[in-house]
Amino acid sequence: MPKFGYSIYGLDPALTAKASGRDLRISPKAAREICNTIKGMMLYEAKELLDEVIRLKRPIPFRRHKGKQAHKRGLQGWHSGRYPVKAARAIMKILDNVETNAEQKGLDVDNLRIIHAATHRGPVMKRYMPRAFGRTTPKFRSLTHVEIVVKEESSE
Repeated sequence: MPKFGYSIYGLDPALTAKASGRDLRISPKAAREICNTIKGMMLYEAKELLDEVIRLKRPIPFRRHKGKQAHKRGLQGWHSGRYPVKAARAIMKILDNVETNAEQKGLDVDNLRIIHAATHRGPVMKRYMPRAFGRTTPKFRSLTHVEIVVKEESSE
């Protein structure tokens, strides 16, 4: 069984909870843009945002991977974006997992803030599709690792 690490260190285990999704069949580019958007949000805000993305009501701004992207209505501070539904569903499951992990630790779920949301490229599944005259066409699929860490903020 592989042992996965996290790319963030020095966390207080009494105030933080973490969860990760490994070898997800989602686009690394879409996952990166979603993680960049939800970083710093409260957990319930991020879940509402991803629910609206799944229902095609609110787009995710594509800041780095923006070549030939259409402009979308409803983006503040940015003009181009998309509705990455498949990646939003996968990251929503990770948010549910980190919420359950926080409940298990005894943290207050209403005061959780996402302090770390990162995505990394995973292995590439290499397959080939046979073609006519003895040729083949590559059918590669890149996998993605996503990790999310939340921290309980004091309610003052």
